[in-house]
Amino acid sequence: MTHWTKLNYVVVDVEGNGQQPPDLVELAAVPIVDGIIGEPKSWLVRPDQPITHFAKRIHGITNEKVADSPVFAYIEADVLKALDASALIAHNAHVDVGVLQRKLGDWECPEVFDTLKLARRLLPGRKTYKLGSLVEEFELDHGLDGEDRPHRATYDAIVTARLFVHLAGRRSVEELRDQPTGGDRDDEPALF
Repeated sequence: MTHWTKLNYVVVDVEGNGQQPPDLVELAAVPIVDGIIGEPKSWLVRPDQPITHFAKRIHGITNEKVADSPVFAYIEADVLKALDASALIAHNAHVDVGVLQRKLGDWECPEVFDTLKLARRLLPGRKTYKLGSLVEEFELDHGLDGEDRPHRATYDAIVTARLFVHLAGRRSVEELRDQPTGGDRDDEPALF
């Protein structure tokens, strides 16, 4: 059995523009090395299509705020460097991974640990497994204030990293690997 801290992880969160398929507006990556949560890296990105009113209401990022931000091509090398890890972590990971795969073309996604699926399996019996509910239950947002708020990439990546560390506890990598959960319903909304 391999203790979970033997892998290097990167926790990601993306915020979208509200279009379908969603395009990247903000991205954050938080490393976890030797079981220690590192410093986040984040980027605002000018999307190809404008940010919808609905998306703006969720994350608060306006078209004006990203007007002077780079297009994704200018930050791609930095993003790839930040994503260089043994495993990727995200809450409702298929959304974040899907956006990254569309933006990064031939990027090979490492093993994925989805904290939504992990929480359902390791913390049975809850009414909801939404990130905000788990953050509140385990007080994962302590020390985060100012620009760091829910539905912003840095905040969501940090609290997801904290949630993963909480869930991982003294478990092995093998215990954390995805197992069937009796269905694949996701109570999280698709990326706006």
